[in-house]
Amino acid sequence: MRLSEAGIGKTRLQNIDKMYPAQDILLQSGQIIQYGTGIYAYNNVPLKVKQKIESIVKEELEKCGCVEIELPTLQPREIWDSSGRWDKYVETGTMLTIDTEKGDYCLAPTAEEAVVEFAKHKLKSHKDLPTTFFQIGEKYRNEIRTRGYLLRGKSFPMMDAYSFNKDEEDLVKSYNKIKQGYLNIFKRLDLPVVPVVADNGAIGGKKSEEFMVLSQIGEDTVLYDEKTKTALNTEILEKEDYKNYLKEEYGIEDISKLEPRKAIELGHIFQLGKSYSENMKANYIDKDGKEKPFYMGCYGIGISRTLATIYERSIIKDKEGNPEGISLPCGLAPYFMQIIPKANNPEKMQEAEELYKIMQAKKIGAILDDRKDTTIGSSIKDCKMLGTPYIVILGEKVKSGEVEIENTKTGKKITVPKQKVLDIINSGEVKREIKDLSKE
Repeated sequence: MRLSEAGIGKTRLQNIDKMYPAQDILLQSGQIIQYGTGIYAYNNVPLKVKQKIESIVKEELEKCGCVEIELPTLQPREIWDSSGRWDKYVETGTMLTIDTEKGDYCLAPTAEEAVVEFAKHKLKSHKDLPTTFFQIGEKYRNEIRTRGYLLRGKSFPMMDAYSFNKDEEDLVKSYNKIKQGYLNIFKRLDLPVVPVVADNGAIGGKKSEEFMVLSQIGEDTVLYDEKTKTALNTEILEKEDYKNYLKEEYGIEDISKLEPRKAIELGHIFQLGKSYSENMKANYIDKDGKEKPFYMGCYGIGISRTLATIYERSIIKDKEGNPEGISLPCGLAPYFMQIIPKANNPEKMQEAEELYKIMQAKKIGAILDDRKDTTIGSSIKDCKMLGTPYIVILGEKVKSGEVEIENTKTGKKITVPKQKVLDIINSGEVKREIKDLSKE
């Protein structure tokens, strides 16, 4: 990406939000645009990070045997009436509805009804089971209390998956397979999630677990044991039979050593059972020729919430401890390196062009600051707002034929021959070798 063509203006950060500094930087620098309360657009860099998250989610779910589909976000009232949830969602004010002369519709807050309708037409026999469908798409909820920018909005991208199984034993197998898939997803995203015993809430069903990152900016409170990694949402304690529930479903008998911690919920998995399939008359033919309702599992990951969490964990601070920018993880940053030449030096500009074109040819994400009206100092500040892990500086402080490399996360700088950087780029091992080089 050339900054001269990217519409990136100069930004002076002011009064950065202490609770959510990374997302405030995104907002102040125009990387996310707020259209209204809880409604955001994504500029190039966070969009590409979001797409990387989605790609990892898809890859891991497909390894679990899940099948990607696409369901409509505009849904007719009839399917919600058949599950018995239309009136409940309307009464709580959660669902955004559309009344027309030809019927009532909603913008999907979730997809249980739509996927059951989908499965009715596709899964007819026990031979078709188990099957798990998934999609990544926009959801809409009329949140009264939006919070934390992308952490809780009115419109947000979400992955939701649904398993269709012939019996409870089959459901448990699907549930455990997806649970392991989730652990693999968050490991690849470098997010230390903890599976948390949770309440199924309005979605219904028997058993569920949330995947949370312990964080002071989280709105959930969990009880957690650092030694055993046992965790449960405090909402569980509101159940009258919570002690039996914990023992029977999770094998937890003693919670005395669990301590309260704040956490961010990124994913949730449920064993729904037969409630939706029975209400919506979604059946399959078993091996004896009899109709039976599906046993269902439900699995969700908040894509925008995951994106926000990654950004907040990537904040970098100045010497006084104040937020000054973002350094994204190397595996998720769409642009691994930003090349900053001295703008009024034709020789340095030419060397920067050479580096940039080689990286483009090697399909290595790079940003070239080819703007004519900037200084190296202001370019470095802009780079740190864009989240690039490394900066290559071609300034007048280094000798001819040398470049300075800065690790934006640690602030460490090294000076190396330009040819060494070219050799690394040509080798195709940029991420590994530049990281190794910055340790020297």
